[in-house]
Amino acid sequence: MSDFNSAHSSPAPTIHRKRRRVDDDMEMSTPRYGSDEDDLKYRSSTRKSRRGSGHRRSHSSDGSADELGHAYHKRNRSRSSSLGYQRSSHSYDALSPPAYKPIKLKYKTKFILKGHRKGVSQVRFSPDGRWIASCSADGTIKVWDATNGQHMRTMEGHLAGVSTIAWSPDSNTIASGSDDKAIRLWNRATGKPFAVPLLGHHNYVYSLAFSPKGNMLVSGSYDEAVFLWDLRARRQMKSLPAHSDPVGGVDFIRDGTLVCSCSTDGLIRVWDTSTGQCLRTLVHEDNPPVTTVRFAPNGKYILAWTLDSYVRLWDYVSGTCKKTYQGHVNTKFSIGGAFGVSGSEAFVVSGSEDGNLVFWDVKTKDIIQKVGGHEGVVCWVDTSPQPNGAVVSGGMDGTVRIWVNVDEDDSEIFRTDDQKLGGRRDDTPRDDVSDGAQNVRSLMDED
Repeated sequence: MSDFNSAHSSPAPTIHRKRRRVDDDMEMSTPRYGSDEDDLKYRSSTRKSRRGSGHRRSHSSDGSADELGHAYHKRNRSRSSSLGYQRSSHSYDALSPPAYKPIKLKYKTKFILKGHRKGVSQVRFSPDGRWIASCSADGTIKVWDATNGQHMRTMEGHLAGVSTIAWSPDSNTIASGSDDKAIRLWNRATGKPFAVPLLGHHNYVYSLAFSPKGNMLVSGSYDEAVFLWDLRARRQMKSLPAHSDPVGGVDFIRDGTLVCSCSTDGLIRVWDTSTGQCLRTLVHEDNPPVTTVRFAPNGKYILAWTLDSYVRLWDYVSGTCKKTYQGHVNTKFSIGGAFGVSGSEAFVVSGSEDGNLVFWDVKTKDIIQKVGGHEGVVCWVDTSPQPNGAVVSGGMDGTVRIWVNVDEDDSEIFRTDDQKLGGRRDDTPRDDVSDGAQNVRSLMDED
């Protein structure tokens, strides 16, 4: 596996600061992604956050970037020295990196899963790759067999639409966030909710993520706050005064020491989970609203979706944007995607407002596939945790689609209808989302 999946884990440093921005000149080793200086120039966004159109740039604050960067460099040096490479003149060719081969993808729809009565807000593969969870503006969460598309169970209990879901690391628990301001935990095997919901947010809950150990949950809300929850005690651990606009996305780094959050205020923040301190603030010079964030599997980068039809890859230690991916449509809705692996190379996939799934080569930034199928907006795309695995998408048409990478001559398309899955048919147009999802996914606020 390429460096895309390599992990270097160490506790985050304790930095005492509140809402200051950092852009220290630290450099991280990037054997897989590389660095493109031309990526620092972008076209102006056609849409600004509710706070106004003033451009904001990150600036140097104190030595925190040095401390955080030092931790990464120290781990990289230790790892390299442990490999014990012995270079010689005759081994130069063997140590030289192989020529890069562009990724070729041919994803096609294998299953079309019906059953939701309204738009699908999110879809997520379980960490073990066996299950798919989907949530909808109809207030339900559904679990599907990732192999054959079979509908396993429907979870009901929220009083309004469900905007976000997350899997526990053991694939046995699903967390859901709703417009009813509640977070619920569900037993995947039985479909039953845990007795006590997590309450504390004062507005719609938009984004959730489990910690790698499964003992914590992070949530982001329209109330502009980010909460850290202790799942063993079923209580709120920390409330982070994160943003000045709704929080659209949150994620845990793979070692659990950091959390990232994003908002329509145009900011991406990185937090220390042990202290609750903001370690870094990232902002692009055009200040587009940021709706979704995901840590890279290796923990070195943050992938961010913005309402100017760009997906950006940030080096959060140096505070610089390394890659910019374009070709999808995203100016109105909060859209999500994921990293994936084909062979030994990485790709990024995203939904799009024109009904397409768009795949990019992480390294070259080239579009390697654009494929349609949904009617209307594709709200979310996720990739199987298994290399060369399936892709799942959910859209405003109320359907969930499972895609597989196939040979050109394999044209078989499987369709799983409502009756087979035990779902109900709804002939009304699937162009609606819940009130809260509409506010965060259709961000048309006045400038």
